[in-house]
Amino acid sequence: MSWGTDLWDQFENLDRHTQWGIDFLERYAKFVKERLEIEQTYAKQLRSLVKKYCPKRSKDDEPRFTSCLSFFSILNELNDYAGQREVVAEEMGHKVYGELMRYSQDLKGERKHHLQEGRKAQQSLDQYWKHMDNSKKKFERECREAEKSQLIYERIDSDINATKSEVEKAKSQLYLRQHMVEESKNEYAAQLQNFNSEQWKHFNVAIPQIFKNLQDMDGRRTVKLGEMYRCFAEVEQRVLPIISKCLEGMVTAAKNVDERKDSAIVVESFKSGFEPPGEFPFEDFSQNIQRTGSDGTIGTPKTEGGKPDPKHAVSRTKNKLWLFGKKPKAPTLEDFSHLPPEQRRKKLQQRIDELNKELQKEMDQRDALNKMKDVYEKNPQMGDPGSLQPKISETICNMEKLRSEIHKNESWLAEVEGKHGSRSEQRPSADVNHHAPPGRESPEGSYTDDHSQEHRSPPQPDPHEFDYEFDDDDPLPAIGQCKALYSFDGSNEGTLVIKENEVMHIIEEDKGDGWTRVRKQGGEEGYVPTSYVEISLEKNSKGAVTYI
Repeated sequence: MSWGTDLWDQFENLDRHTQWGIDFLERYAKFVKERLEIEQTYAKQLRSLVKKYCPKRSKDDEPRFTSCLSFFSILNELNDYAGQREVVAEEMGHKVYGELMRYSQDLKGERKHHLQEGRKAQQSLDQYWKHMDNSKKKFERECREAEKSQLIYERIDSDINATKSEVEKAKSQLYLRQHMVEESKNEYAAQLQNFNSEQWKHFNVAIPQIFKNLQDMDGRRTVKLGEMYRCFAEVEQRVLPIISKCLEGMVTAAKNVDERKDSAIVVESFKSGFEPPGEFPFEDFSQNIQRTGSDGTIGTPKTEGGKPDPKHAVSRTKNKLWLFGKKPKAPTLEDFSHLPPEQRRKKLQQRIDELNKELQKEMDQRDALNKMKDVYEKNPQMGDPGSLQPKISETICNMEKLRSEIHKNESWLAEVEGKHGSRSEQRPSADVNHHAPPGRESPEGSYTDDHSQEHRSPPQPDPHEFDYEFDDDDPLPAIGQCKALYSFDGSNEGTLVIKENEVMHIIEEDKGDGWTRVRKQGGEEGYVPTSYVEISLEKNSKGAVTYI
C-alpha cells in the first residue's frame, strides 16, 4: 500500500523533528547550566579576592589614609558586585534551567502519547484492511470455483451419455457455489464499506488531529524557548541597577582620594615636637697661641674662663641629627619617654582611653555580680551568695589597679602637656563629673555601691548644692514637660520637692551637670535630678521652642 508507506514516512519525519526539538531545548538548558556555573565560580573567586585583600586587623591597624579607605570601599563594592553575580546564578538556575528541565520532561511525555496515538490509529486501519483484503480474496476464490462448477454442469448437461443423477448433482453443486459466491460477495462489500469508512476517518480526522497536536506541541516548545531567552536576559537586566550603583561607588571612592589629607595624617602621626637644633658656635683652638699686638687678625671673643664651651652645641644636638639617617634604637619605656613629645602624648592618651574602657567593664561586671548576689540572697535555692564574694573582691581589686594605672598615666600626660604647650584645650577626664559646674555635680555618679541592694537606687543630690536664690519676679518660659519617675525630698536649698508621677514644666535643660530646672503647676520652681524625671521637649514645625 503506497498510502501506508507515505503515512509511515510522515510519522517518521515528525518523530525525528519533535525529537530534535526536545534535544535542542535540552541543549539550551545545558548551556544555561554551564553559564550559571561560570557565574557561581566568578562570584566565588571575587569573594575570595576580596577576602584576601581585606584581612582581619586590629583596631590599631585600621586604615586612616584616604587612599586606603577608598581601596577598602572599592573592595566592599566589589563584594556587593559578587553578591549580584550570585543572584544572577541563582535566578538562572531557578527560573531558566529548572523550568527548562521540567518542561522538557513534559514534552517527552506528550510526544510519546501523540506518537502512540498515531501508531494505534495506523494499526487499527491495517486491521480493517486485512479483513477487507481477506474477504476480497475469498470472494475471488468463490467466483473461480463457481465458474468451474458452471463449466462442469454445462459439459455434463450436453453429454448424452450422462445420467440424470450426474446432471442433478452437477446442477446442485453449481447452485451451492453460486450461493457461496453471493455470501462472499456480500461479506466483501461489507468489509470494503467498513474499511473505506475507517480510512476516511483515519485520513480526515484521526491523523490530522494527531499531526495538529504534534504541531501545537512543537509550537509551544518554540514559544517556551523564546520566553526562556527573554527571562535569561531579564535576570541580567534586573541586577544592572545595583551593579551600576556598585560601580558608581567605586568611582566615588576614587574621587575621595585626597593627597593633602594623607600628607596631613602622616605629619600628624610622626611629628616629634622637637625644637630645631641651634647654630653651632665657633670653636677657636688658637686661643693658646700668643699673638703680637700688631697682628691684624680678628680675635675671637673668649668665653668665661678663657676657654670655649664645646659641650654647648653637642649637648643640644646629641641624638637629633637622624632625620634622614639611621634612627638610633631606644628602649621602650613604660611612660613612653623614649618617644618625641607629641608621639608620647598620643600614646599616653590612647592608653588612658583603653584603661578607662577596661575600668568601665570591671564596674559593669561588679554591678552584675552584685545583682546576682542579691537574687541569690532572696532566693537561696538558686545559688550560694557567698560563692560570688571572691569574684566581687577580685573585680574590686582590678578596679583599684586600673584606677592606679589611670592616675599614673594621667600624671605623665600632665607632665607632657606642661612641657609641650601645643594643646589648647584640657584633656577630657575619665571622671564622670569632670564637666559639672562648681555648684552642682552630676547625680549620675551618686548610685549606691551597697551590695545588698538588688537594683541601683535613684541618685541622691549633694546636700550643699544650690546655695543661691531664684528671681521669681520674671519667670522663665517653659520649653517642655517632664514626669517624675521617683519621689525627691528636695532637702537642700534650690531643689524642689516632687512626687512620683508628678507632671511639671521644664524651664531650663540639663547643662551636663545632671540637674534640670522645672516649675510645678502651682508656679514653684527649682532643680531636680535629671535621672528622676522623664523629659519631653516640645518644638513647633519650624524648630523654635513653643512656650507652655
